[in-house]
Amino acid sequence: MTVKGSGRGRVTAGTIAGFVLRVARESTSIRTQVGMAEAMRVDLGTWQGWETGRRPLANVKAGVLLDIRRRLLALGADPGVLHLLDPAMDADRVITSTIHPGAGARHPLGSWVHTRETAHMIAWALNGTVPPALARRAATGRRGPVAKAPLLSAPDRSTFFAHLRDIAESALHAGEDGLLLHRQCLYLCSYDLDSEAASWMVQALHNSRDLSSVRGWTPRWATVRSTATALVRLGDRQPLLDFIDRGLAGDDSAETANLNYWAYWFGSIREAQPDDGFMRHGPSNWEPVRLLRGLVTGLHQAPAYMDLYVHSLWALLTTNRWLPLADPVLAEGLAAHTARLLDHDGISPRARRELIVVDNVLRENRT
Repeated sequence: MTVKGSGRGRVTAGTIAGFVLRVARESTSIRTQVGMAEAMRVDLGTWQGWETGRRPLANVKAGVLLDIRRRLLALGADPGVLHLLDPAMDADRVITSTIHPGAGARHPLGSWVHTRETAHMIAWALNGTVPPALARRAATGRRGPVAKAPLLSAPDRSTFFAHLRDIAESALHAGEDGLLLHRQCLYLCSYDLDSEAASWMVQALHNSRDLSSVRGWTPRWATVRSTATALVRLGDRQPLLDFIDRGLAGDDSAETANLNYWAYWFGSIREAQPDDGFMRHGPSNWEPVRLLRGLVTGLHQAPAYMDLYVHSLWALLTTNRWLPLADPVLAEGLAAHTARLLDHDGISPRARRELIVVDNVLRENRT
């Protein structure tokens, strides 16, 4: 099924999930569509429709989709790739719902808190950035004129961002019911790097400036956090530094909210969340070791967000000083990276102080 965008662009409703399915096929010993269709006992046109997105996987009956996953796994498909089918289908839904909104339909970004994996899938379609979980697999050499990413056409991309900005602004009029939709639209808007988008994001920050000075948890705390992190992507680091100083550091409720958000983002909280309320209290059974690994990886992969990663590591390790013992190899790598950062002149005074504390916790666990 294809959905019309504006101008000459056309977006296929299952493109991203279809691309992940293709990567899953290529991770098996059966590399061709013909061979896989035979192994799956479906006609070639059906399999090709799933891979191209013309027949979205999200429209396949649940039992059939479960059977596809299990057969691929039995054929040697990478389990990590198969795991990404769900966030890929979520990303397809976000994009098609934005480009071609249904009359009166609730936008998916207002219905659930999207995950890091879903955000990576959306970014893949918007700018071609390969999700880290697929970096090795997606680089597989292919013959012929085959797409290397599920990229939107330029007209569809333009339509997506224009509609996303409109949705973000209209969500403000819905009060607290629109907070989640507004916040998540703001974050995704930062993937648009043209000058008009940057100006719009700066204005969005100005509209929230009074909120950024409020200490502790409020229903709008997550919006301020998302706006500040989104502006980093557009080259403005100061709002994030201000947010850490004014809206996070030293307040127990805000520190809890920040760690709960990271725990969800990195998969330590596995249950889907319908709104941002979990950040204030959160499940009591999330996995601190998984969160530590996520934060350490993020510190390496996203240096622009160093200040937030450092503060979050500081908060996690000062309340869970035993954590380095759970993964000594990870702790050694973090210690080496911390030493390199402390030798760098460009880090903020707060980040330097907190890195020294992190280094001390790591040293305690080596003695």
